[in-house]
Amino acid sequence: MASNFLYSNRDHKFILKEWLDVTKILGSKRYQDYLSIDDIDGVLDQSLKVCRDVVAPTNDDGDTIGAKFNDGKVTVPPSFHKAFRFLQDNGWGASNSDVDGEGALPEILNQAVREYIIGANPSMSPYIGLSGGIASVIKMFGSPEQIALYTPKMFEAIWEGTMCLTEPGGGSDVGDMSSKAYPTDDPKVYKIKGTKCFITGGDHDLTDQIIHLVLARVDGAAPGTKGLSLFIVPKIWVNEDGSLGEYNDVATVGIEHKMGLKGSSTAVLSFGEEGYCRGVLLGSAPDEKGFGQGMAQMFMMINGSRMDTGHSALAVATVAYNNAVNYARERVQGRPINNPKGDRVPIIQHEDVRRMLLTQKATLEACRAMIFKGYYYLDLIAHGDDPADVNHAKRSIEVITPLVKAYCSDQGWLMITEAIQVLGGYGFTEEYPVARQARDVKIYSIWEGTNFIQSMDLVGRKWNLDKGNVFKEWMMEMATFVQANQNHDTFAREFALLGKALMAYQDLVGTVFGYFKENIRLVPLYSTRILRITAELYCGCLLMQQALVAKEKLSQGNNDQDFYNGKIQTAKFYVLNIVPDVAATVRIIKEADTSAMDIPEAAF
Repeated sequence: MASNFLYSNRDHKFILKEWLDVTKILGSKRYQDYLSIDDIDGVLDQSLKVCRDVVAPTNDDGDTIGAKFNDGKVTVPPSFHKAFRFLQDNGWGASNSDVDGEGALPEILNQAVREYIIGANPSMSPYIGLSGGIASVIKMFGSPEQIALYTPKMFEAIWEGTMCLTEPGGGSDVGDMSSKAYPTDDPKVYKIKGTKCFITGGDHDLTDQIIHLVLARVDGAAPGTKGLSLFIVPKIWVNEDGSLGEYNDVATVGIEHKMGLKGSSTAVLSFGEEGYCRGVLLGSAPDEKGFGQGMAQMFMMINGSRMDTGHSALAVATVAYNNAVNYARERVQGRPINNPKGDRVPIIQHEDVRRMLLTQKATLEACRAMIFKGYYYLDLIAHGDDPADVNHAKRSIEVITPLVKAYCSDQGWLMITEAIQVLGGYGFTEEYPVARQARDVKIYSIWEGTNFIQSMDLVGRKWNLDKGNVFKEWMMEMATFVQANQNHDTFAREFALLGKALMAYQDLVGTVFGYFKENIRLVPLYSTRILRITAELYCGCLLMQQALVAKEKLSQGNNDQDFYNGKIQTAKFYVLNIVPDVAATVRIIKEADTSAMDIPEAAF
């Protein structure tokens, strides 16, 4: 079985140094004393080298050895231990989630590093950031005592962490979960009882201690999501002096046997089977109405996790694309269609192979543009000095989050199928890496709320935020950009097509609002398609922004001609070949075909 970590950081350098105004982040009070634009190349180059030399060699072990469950305990491949510790000790891991951490990277840089880690070994990558994310939630909502007791070792990844939400009888229906919390004599300590499943990193041997954040309902609290609270539940009880005490009645029942990401343990956990599992309440107890704070607290992490999930799909699919390009350059087969008697040529010279490769390149660069625009907004929200920038970022990230999670994870799977097709029969074998990447990438459309949930969040919630003004402003930003460039001397055709797509989409919004009133079942029937075309429209605008930058660089005689020409052709291809899907899909949705609902169930 072969793995082949092929990755470039050139697009990240373009995004961070030439496209986005990163000086707004690096010049903020948080980073101005130790980071500047001149440091970007060094961070990206060094981290990519670390991923090639330290992380990528563990990838085969993740798939062949995987996580193992024996006698109630989970082990990961031995090679994971050294790579995990190296990343954490050298500042490439959990410490970057600490908002006050010395030397922490901003999200735009940290997530570029994370992209390389995921690409190098996607089954090890969840362990790298888990403890930092959980510690951040505790730091945001915990008492000073809780913060001091738990977070320092979590940011150092001496202790790991998990988020425990899903239950065997309640996946996406969070409000139906049955895990309970019973008060004790200590108002902050509760007895926890319940079972959680699909818990990433729920058990392993990378660290001795795992801190679980468990969503449960205090006995007597309100039904549904409003009655849920969040509890700190250590695998091993933590004494007041920070030392580890006795086991806390947290048992690993088993781990899932998965299609991919086999080195990442996905555990079924039982809390309180023996009756003595203790959890420490995060925040306040349920109020007089029985309403808890758990969902609001958890969503502080979930929204970021949704961004990270779409980003993970991009990383895995990019490795597949890079391998497909490499294979197409080396594989000699067939003759040019316009010279059938000529010499055989590498398949990258064949028209349909070039179409498949450019479809991958354009889609993945579109996803990366949207993703890093999102991380840029997160940095502005956290560290921006201009209140107008911060407000704009807060409103924009609301719209972008479901697009990043759903569009990028859907496209990651589809782009890997294109990579497999480029390799032909070899793509279907495990001797080449793209087969494994197909297995690894598929989970991302399911993680952190299925993509249907993201689509209903977009249409049912994001369209209506602040009486619809958030989405209107976001749309207006695109419209202003397109209008300002409609007579561009090089890209007039592309901007004309974007303009038509915008008009079609604006017409669609009114149609769908009508469906809410007339036949609400049409909304979930079409919502995933609505999300897809929303992302296609936005990504088309982002790629054209990048094309304008690339054209300017070419006019300045920049040496990297192939890269900038590639940026221009990539943007043109996306707008002329993918963005037309917007208008076509709008026509389908306006037809309001109900055959999927009308067909008898027995007919399936």
